[in-house]
Amino acid sequence: MTAFKPRVFSGVQPTGNLHLGNYLGAVSRWVPLQDQMETIFCVVDLHAITAGFPDRGELQKATREVTAAYIAAGIDPKKSIIFNQSQVREHAELAWIFNCVARIGWMNRMTQFKDKAGKNRENASLGLLAYPSLMAADILAYKATHVPVGDDQKQHLELTRDIAQKFNNDFADRIKDLGVGVPNPEPSPETPEELFFPITEPMIAGPATRIFSLRDGTKKMSKSDPSDLSRINLTDDADAISKKIRKAKTDPEALPSEVDGLKDRPEAENLVGIYAALAGKTKAEVLTEFGGQQFSAFKPALIDLAVEVLAPMTNEMRRLLADPAEIDAVLKAGAEAASAIAEPILKDVRKVIGFLDVR
Repeated sequence: MTAFKPRVFSGVQPTGNLHLGNYLGAVSRWVPLQDQMETIFCVVDLHAITAGFPDRGELQKATREVTAAYIAAGIDPKKSIIFNQSQVREHAELAWIFNCVARIGWMNRMTQFKDKAGKNRENASLGLLAYPSLMAADILAYKATHVPVGDDQKQHLELTRDIAQKFNNDFADRIKDLGVGVPNPEPSPETPEELFFPITEPMIAGPATRIFSLRDGTKKMSKSDPSDLSRINLTDDADAISKKIRKAKTDPEALPSEVDGLKDRPEAENLVGIYAALAGKTKAEVLTEFGGQQFSAFKPALIDLAVEVLAPMTNEMRRLLADPAEIDAVLKAGAEAASAIAEPILKDVRKVIGFLDVR
């Protein structure tokens, strides 16, 4: 791994407003990475069409909203590359090559495809089935060494590692002969002496990586939930945040004084987890402060904290969205910077594959 330049890649689909779960589970955790290594953050609009084609205007609007949320949350275009995926053609080209590297059996084991396709599997798009191959291309088009992932994406990152490993092994001789690899710090009978792609490492976030629905503490907070009361959108104002937290499902018991007391109380655990993540505390610290109190006392404190943390972000998002040209300029500059990294990598991929290049 040390042979490759440390580089982070991650992204979010533009399929509706980002919500509190996206912010706490992903975007907020990206911010400190900007000062640790090179960071690339993408609005993955190619992924947004795997389950159907959204309205043209809505897709463009959602792409700008996600970009605005990135910036408002602290992703600095001067420190990180921010762009939308469809603007860098190497993603789609490498995804096709990876479709020919990956095995059908690997794709059939992806649990997210099973969940999203449901009983309508035969009518699901090929794009939905091949989604993880495109995700691998997103990462490896930049030879990213690290990817922040939640529990729901760990399987896809494992597939990315499998694809990188198979490519490295299948083309080991060509990679070495062409001089396009880097020394493998840990060669073995299973891995060649030189690698073309890194075996990307997951960066598993700490506590409160999963934020659950305000209406059902057993379901992940989701943009697709038909009830807007189930989530706090990053565009919600103080009144909307207050209303949603006041209406959030709870149980009649007081908050426990210890974390073990949250067992079998999903809604209570979710609200405590949200407070902890927003405050930068552990659940144990929150319960030390609020243990023994009823939700009638805890919810107002949570509302005040949520508004305090989210209001500046919401205001900055609104400012940015009022000037789409500013957002588009960020995406254009980001796409140019991303292409400058991906183009030479794909040029070497073509050499390894054996494509004739007469340009």
